[in-house]
Amino acid sequence: MSTHMTERDWELAVRLFRQCLPRRGRKARDDRLFLEALHYFAVHNITWRALPERFGPWNSVWKRFYRLSKAGVFEDFFELLTAASDSAHLVQMFDTSIVRAHVSAAGAKGGRPGRRLAAHAAGSPRKST
Repeated sequence: MSTHMTERDWELAVRLFRQCLPRRGRKARDDRLFLEALHYFAVHNITWRALPERFGPWNSVWKRFYRLSKAGVFEDFFELLTAASDSAHLVQMFDTSIVRAHVSAAGAKGGRPGRRLAAHAAGSPRKST
């Protein structure tokens, strides 16, 4: 899988990203650096704390990502990217919400539910917590 982006790709991405940003609030200093941090985060499958220092404080990157996510900026951004692409209809994505995990991965107790025999239930006092 190629994850390298050309200068032309970055210019297009930054231009479209700026179109999606809210009009209110303080403008960020470097949108490309922020997008590069998100790209690095996604490609290398790391935690926010593991972002290299060249992207600035990891917490600042995360806060900006969180705020923009809540504002719906990334949905608009991906729609614009899709509209600008010649091959977007060929690409399919999936995330873990559609991949089924084994029942033991979900924390379920598993096994058959236990049933008390009628004779035992009749002879023993009811338990409560």
